[in-house]
Parts: sequence; C-alpha cells; structure tokens
Amino acid sequence: MEEEIKSFIQVWITAIISLFYCYFIAAKIPDGKLRLLSLLPVIYLFIVLPFNLSSIHLLGPTTFYLTWLANFKLLLFSFDQGPLSLTTQPTPSLLQFISISCLPIKIKQNPSQIPKLKENPSLQYTKSPQSALLMFCKALLLALVIRIYDYRTQLHPMVILALYCCHIYLGVEIILAIGAALARTLLGLDLEPQFDEPYLSTSLQDFWGRRWNLMVTSILRPTVYNPIRSISTSILGREWALLSALVATFLVSGLMHEVIYFYLTRVSPTWEVTWFFVLHGFCTAMEVVVKKGLKGRFELHRAISGPLTVGFVALTGYWLFFPQITRNHVDEGAIREYSILLDFVKDKFRLR
Repeated sequence: MEEEIKSFIQVWITAIISLFYCYFIAAKIPDGKLRLLSLLPVIYLFIVLPFNLSSIHLLGPTTFYLTWLANFKLLLFSFDQGPLSLTTQPTPSLLQFISISCLPIKIKQNPSQIPKLKENPSLQYTKSPQSALLMFCKALLLALVIRIYDYRTQLHPMVILALYCCHIYLGVEIILAIGAALARTLLGLDLEPQFDEPYLSTSLQDFWGRRWNLMVTSILRPTVYNPIRSISTSILGREWALLSALVATFLVSGLMHEVIYFYLTRVSPTWEVTWFFVLHGFCTAMEVVVKKGLKGRFELHRAISGPLTVGFVALTGYWLFFPQITRNHVDEGAIREYSILLDFVKDKFRLR
C-alpha cells in the first residue's frame, strides 16, 4: 500500500508539472496545429502515467481524470476552446487551470458573482448541510454494500446486480465528490454538480444528459457532439445530424470506457462496454424521435417511466457493462482493496 501511494503521488506530481508547461509555454504558442503539436508530449504522458499504478481505486480515477478528461480538455485547449481557454473572461489563473485540467469539475459561470467573490471571500461557496448529509448517507450505503459482498455466494444474481449498480454509482459519485471538494477548497468558487440523483431519471435523455456523470457530458459535447452535428448538418439535414451526433457521442464514450477497462484488466478488449453505449445511443436517439413525433400528446407517468429507465440501464449493464469487470475479477480486486485499506489505516493509527 505504501509503495502504491508513493507511485500515486509521483504520477500526480508529474501531471501537475506537465500542466505548468501547458500554462506557461504551450499557451504562448498560437492556437491551432502548432499548439496541438506542442501538447502532444503531455497528451502521450497522460496516456502512459496510469500504467505506473495497480490499485483499482487509484488507477481507475487517475485514468479517468488524466487519460480521458484532461486529454480531451487539452485537445480543446489546442484550438483555444473549452474550459481551459485563456481568452475567456475571467482568464483562468494557474491554480484554476491545473484544477480544471486534472479534476472532474466545471466552474459555474456567473459573471455577476465573480467580482463579489473577490471583494468578499465570505460569499464563497459552501456545500449545504443537506447535500453534505446526503453524501454522508451515500457513503454509509456504500459501506453497507461492501459488507454485503461477504455473503455473495448466498445471494440471488439479481440482488448481486443491484449491488453492483449501487456500487458503481455510489463509488463514482463519492470519488468525484472528493475531487470536487479538493477543487472547491483550492478555488473557493461554486462548481457545477457532477451528478443529479440519476435514480430519479424518467427517460434515457434525462439519465445520460441531465443526471449521470455530468462532467463527461460537458466535455463530450464540445469535443464530439457539436463538431459532428455541425459537419453532418449540411450532409444529412438538421434532424439526422442531431441523431448521428448523439450516437457518435455515445460511441466515443464507449471507446473511452473500453480504454479504462484495459487499464484495469490489462487484457485485450472484448468491446462489450462499447456496445453498451452504442445501444444506449441508438435507444436515446429513438426516444428523441418518438418524443418529437408525439409532440407532448402522450407521456408516461414518472412512476412508470422512472423504473423502466433505471431498470433498462441496470439490465443492459448486467448484459454488456459488467461482464468484463466480473470476468477479469476486477470486482473481487476492488472488494479486497477495501480490506487492505482498512488494515493500512488501522496500522497507521496503531503506530501513533
């Protein structure tokens, strides 16, 4: 555990030093191909850095933050677009640039509030007690899920499916919340929400576009959705361009999840998780078409549409999303790591 933590610290120190280069040197190069060329070594470095880690709980978030989110943000930065653009108002400071680059956060754009924050730090964002209590309850629920894993051999497969779904959701939200809390402490600014209670979704559009992992949505929109929609509009027309851009966005998301799975398993991809996202892309596109055709004349009650949506995500996840995890024993490794971490913390406290 100690060696893994040392490697983790080294990886992130290297990443932060690389972002110093991006802010002070690459940013001075005219945007376009030349700046992209200057950023390629950093992009490559962010691809290989996670290979220095083996812990699932350190490797997974690092791959997600650096190899996916940070690299996509740097690609946008190459053309002076996206959250790292230095021509936006107000211009990001070095601390903001580093935080936005390597953490899953998005600063709320509220120009009228920014001067007030500078004049009166007491106005800085603080998380509401209700939100903090809800996150604490989710952490307790995650601990309960992990404890129930001890009885997996006695549980029905559908119960295990529910546990996996809860584990993925709670684990991802808590990890992202930790990153957001760190950024919020450093920046003292209000941040966009990362999740919006996805279990309350009433449609696939609602689930993927407005509730689930909104940091991914915010980075896929300018890097994939908007360019493809713009290019295909003149060829396919506005309606078909929207649908093609939607499916393409899900495809890229699937491929990036495939990359994360490769880092976690170190085995050749089977493309199941890619098909999971492609399937949801087509289903979401069909949902858009049907809603436009009905024009609000018919709508399922949320008591029906909610369970249907969450059930569809869970069942297709059991079919296509989880097999690569269970087949390569990533789930078992993750559960073991909780015990190792607990023993590590106990030893540290005992030494004190």
